[in-house]
Amino acid sequence: MSSKLFVSAQEVAERAGVSRSAVSRTFTPGASVSADTRKRVLEAADALGYHVNHLARGLMRNESGIVCLIVSDVATPYRSALLRELTIQLQNVGKVAMFVNTDRSDGSVDRALQQAIRYRADASIILSGLPDKSITQLCLRSGQRLVLINRDDDQPGPLKINLDDYESGGRIAMAFARAGCRTLAFANSEAGTPSLMGRERGFVAAAAKLGLEVVVERYGSTGYEAGKVLAQRMLTRADRPDAVFCATDLLACGFMDAARHQFGMSIPDQLCIAGFDDIEQASWSSFDLTTFAQPVVTMATKAVQWLVGTGDGEEAGEAHSVRLKAELVWRGSIRGG
Repeated sequence: MSSKLFVSAQEVAERAGVSRSAVSRTFTPGASVSADTRKRVLEAADALGYHVNHLARGLMRNESGIVCLIVSDVATPYRSALLRELTIQLQNVGKVAMFVNTDRSDGSVDRALQQAIRYRADASIILSGLPDKSITQLCLRSGQRLVLINRDDDQPGPLKINLDDYESGGRIAMAFARAGCRTLAFANSEAGTPSLMGRERGFVAAAAKLGLEVVVERYGSTGYEAGKVLAQRMLTRADRPDAVFCATDLLACGFMDAARHQFGMSIPDQLCIAGFDDIEQASWSSFDLTTFAQPVVTMATKAVQWLVGTGDGEEAGEAHSVRLKAELVWRGSIRGG
């Protein structure tokens, strides 16, 4: 095998005794090449350590095959699950994922995205409601195709994938009412993303139709520790709730632990709790949390199919919206589930 870092197709052609175009046809799916020529080219390529330069080939077609994944809260179980599914599906269609972490607010996101644009990324998928809308505009101005997941950007061009969070909030309010709960609460973060606020609005509106008021508390992030703080705030109120809908499962896990260990409450006998996301921890026996499962596989499939133009007969880049329904997963944190 050659010790050179890069071996050209011309060198393979010379070793195999064929033309440069024969090498190109050998490594192009569906191209016409004789069995003998293919055998000679492949043997020469193996001996020299040749690999097709897909980036250079793609740039000749004005495509790099790179897709940026713009993400915040990457460490959360839900976000990790969605990232895993997206990267698997992108790899399966021959794309390369470039990750941009938006957790910081000091301009690093813009710099990272500018770098991705310099690498001629074909598309970006924004997985979070947190990055500023200027990032969306930057992607579009650079000529990228764009997928927005759980965002409310009102701009023409991208594919928008959202859940019916408002409807989900209504379903939990009904579940609490059927369980005999009368003092309801909603535990939210201060992130204010469209998905979180949609759950809150749907829950409050459905409760009002049932003649029930909802206490709303917001604090910090969507994580476990914030859930514990929210529990301390709500469970020390004079009108202590007997049912709490938490905007995420991590909030719910923190809330449940505080309710049990700091306030000695029994779940669901004294307190019914529901979450959202159906992370792995929700199914653990210590939580046994009723929650909504985000359709992660479907979301990733819709995004990737749209980017490559293989979904429902649509052309790649043809803008439209997809609204999905989260499945309610019943467990033991609500009475009578």
